[in-house]
Amino acid sequence: MSLLDILLFISIFSIWTILAVNVVLIFAGYMNYLTMKVHDKLPADAPFVTIMVPAHNEGIVIVRTVKSLLALDYPQDKYEIIVINDNSSDNSAELLAQVQSKYPNRNLKIINTDNITGGKGKSNALNIGLKEAKGSIIAVYDADNTPEKQALRILVAELLADDKAGAVIGKFRTRNKNASLLTRFINIETLSFQWMAQAGRKKLFNLCTIPGTNFVIRRSLLEKIGGWDVKALAEDTEISFRTYLMGYHINFQPAAVTWEQEPQTFVVWFRQRTRWVKGNIYVILKNLKLLFNPKSKAIRFDLIYFLSIYFLLMTSLVISDTVFVLSVSGLVHTSINGFSNWLWFFAVILFVLGTFITITTEKGEMTLQNLLIIVLMYLVYSQMWLIVAFYGMIMYVQEQIFHKKAKWYKTQRYE
Repeated sequence: MSLLDILLFISIFSIWTILAVNVVLIFAGYMNYLTMKVHDKLPADAPFVTIMVPAHNEGIVIVRTVKSLLALDYPQDKYEIIVINDNSSDNSAELLAQVQSKYPNRNLKIINTDNITGGKGKSNALNIGLKEAKGSIIAVYDADNTPEKQALRILVAELLADDKAGAVIGKFRTRNKNASLLTRFINIETLSFQWMAQAGRKKLFNLCTIPGTNFVIRRSLLEKIGGWDVKALAEDTEISFRTYLMGYHINFQPAAVTWEQEPQTFVVWFRQRTRWVKGNIYVILKNLKLLFNPKSKAIRFDLIYFLSIYFLLMTSLVISDTVFVLSVSGLVHTSINGFSNWLWFFAVILFVLGTFITITTEKGEMTLQNLLIIVLMYLVYSQMWLIVAFYGMIMYVQEQIFHKKAKWYKTQRYE
């Protein structure tokens, strides 16, 4: 075998290994779904909850979000809503003031920051809100979210049912899934992610990752770990790791559902996902020293998994795609080209079947159209993610060299 054959073989083996792990997680998540119980009953004296909504120039969606939070079926005198309107330059402050005046008897607080106290990213905004929070349990929702009425009640009940749970996360769905082909991709991606990366990991490794919205966390835990890391763009992954390192675990309850907007254009999607990549790379490198630490075995699988996804898989896909293009153009020849083509074909089949299984749990999603979209996702959307991952790595390295600080990366919203 030539050096090119060896590189191609290693790449194919790596891709298949990671794909196989994901398929195992999907099936484990599906089994978890079949046996999952829901705790939805609150004690007579329900704990006081603070809902925090960090927002930066969210005038288009913020009123709808706040109204949905006011409509939750959690006891009205047992929760407050704190909106951190963080250095916004749009009409968010005026709109929030109007909502506040319409509900004078509700626990709704607006914190308006400027470019001195705020404007430093989501983590900083959450820390500002935490200082003003009265609740023993903290809930977080993004500014574009419309949770279902029972969402908070279920999340809190699940948290109270498990003393070792530091946090409980719910499920998020795509509100604008029919807006474009891209949002259809994202709709399936989020469903697959939740069963693969949440339900499957919970079933096999007792691991979950806070998704950044629709979750509750114990205030005492937040205070122990010092709040949110202001350097982290992926503050959700970062605080998940620290939760496990403190000896707690995170539970996943898909019965608690929120609906959110997703990017409708490639440019908006690209910017958002680039932020995710940079944020996760920061968390990986920050915790890499813990990989072989016996005290950190709770997060070892996630460290290996994220390392594999962002480094091994990306490198393998670049090599595999490059060899494929060069071989088709006749510039290079490998002795395992035919073998690799068959493996590629079976990889598509495995990806399609595994992903389709994840959407069978959702009413109205098991359609022929979605099956065709999943096939297209492998051919198109996966390659888009490859570009984002590569670009995100370059940008992360560049920002570390020039010591750039974290800031708000505004995702465009839609009416």
